[in-house]
Amino acid sequence: MKFEQKQSFKGQKRSHNNTSQTKEASTSSILNRGKAVELTIEDLDTDGIGIAHTEGREILVPGTIPQDRCLARITHFGKSAVHADLVRIFEPSPLRLHRCPCPDAAICLGCPLIPMRYGEQLRWKQAQVQSAFDAYSSLKGIVVPRLLLPERRLHYRTTAKLALAGTHTDPYIGIYRRSTHDVVDLEDCPLHHPLINRVIKFVSEGIKKLKVPIWQDKNKTGILRYLVVRISESSTEAMVTFVTARRAFNEIHHLAKFIQVNLPEITVICQNVNSSEGNVIFGTSDHFISKQHSLKERIGDIELLISPRSFLQAQNDGARLLYETARDWAALDGNQKVLDLYCGIGGIALTIAKLAEQVLGIELNPEAVADARKNARLNNVRNCRFESGDVSELLDELIDDELRFDLVFVNPPRKGCTREVLEKLVILEPDKIIYVSCSPQTLARDLDILAGKGYRCIKVQPVEMFPQTAHLENVALMERLPSK
Repeated sequence: MKFEQKQSFKGQKRSHNNTSQTKEASTSSILNRGKAVELTIEDLDTDGIGIAHTEGREILVPGTIPQDRCLARITHFGKSAVHADLVRIFEPSPLRLHRCPCPDAAICLGCPLIPMRYGEQLRWKQAQVQSAFDAYSSLKGIVVPRLLLPERRLHYRTTAKLALAGTHTDPYIGIYRRSTHDVVDLEDCPLHHPLINRVIKFVSEGIKKLKVPIWQDKNKTGILRYLVVRISESSTEAMVTFVTARRAFNEIHHLAKFIQVNLPEITVICQNVNSSEGNVIFGTSDHFISKQHSLKERIGDIELLISPRSFLQAQNDGARLLYETARDWAALDGNQKVLDLYCGIGGIALTIAKLAEQVLGIELNPEAVADARKNARLNNVRNCRFESGDVSELLDELIDDELRFDLVFVNPPRKGCTREVLEKLVILEPDKIIYVSCSPQTLARDLDILAGKGYRCIKVQPVEMFPQTAHLENVALMERLPSK
């Protein structure tokens, strides 16, 4: 594994602010920046970073797990914790594997739980959800069950969004190292589907052979910024999207031809142009180099067309578990009207459509809604309608039209729902709300708000969507209390 530390990509490393420096100056000499301290790791934070305490301060040490005894060097002082880099582990935790599946885990830090025994990972994740629920009196009666498990713990990721750095003679294709804009080169990631790793290999070779310039943010030169790879496991096909700073027709066409010759499994190649200076990966302009514009994937009983910018969970088996749990808890008999908020490309809506009378999906992203409509036609589903727009504004229209729904699915981004959306949602008076969330903390917060508006949480089910990482998905069921 290579580690790009040059300042040619995204400028310099993120600098620390003045408040951090002030705090550092006021601490004891033991916790000065650059000082190495011996620590015993006590727990992990919600991102999977090791937590220790010394001199009354919380120390965060990436690359460690509970019960590690280590030497760490203080790097900077944040608002609530001191940050440190791991120097060495001199007494490994009994929770550690004897042999980590990734030899570069301590450098990459993209999968912080990968050195930990898998059973311990699952117990930690279950405890995270339980702790989030126990923080609210309205949820304290909920006992969080064990996670639903997918078939694979490794090589499960079917989507990879990768940054590029370096030069055409020495390209880096990988992820940002935590808290920096340095790129860790991923040559053979154990979480990626094997076909993704093969795509990365040949893209790297093509960049070198064809001398395709990599974007240099410092002087605003070059072309290639990001590489996005998607895999259809049902068809064993790949979609490759080159995100470039400008159109660069010839260079990208030659690179596309090179990788397709070496990997005929690549059936979709797209160039997305992103000339902005922010950290958003995709721009608004897509140019297809291949005749085929989408992949077809099967999740459970439904087929889904995936376009370059559409969202789909990164693990197919985990997505199936998620959709099936939501379907089973809905307990539909064909007579219910269903609302699916933040519906994406229609995965949940189409899974339950044949059991409902009508389904309305709402999603902000117009490209995702276009995909959802195509997916409805692909699955011969005629009782699903999908609308694009702001969820809060479209809820206003449904309220004005005095529409009612028996069941509402909610699947928001990690930050959860706004209070405004939750307040409007309960005006529709659904008998059930099924909330899907990738954040135990925002899920519990929102369920507590709903509990204050006449709903009771019945149960929650965590789903192991991302083995070896700190992330997971949850499905929660709420029912409306009888009116007093």
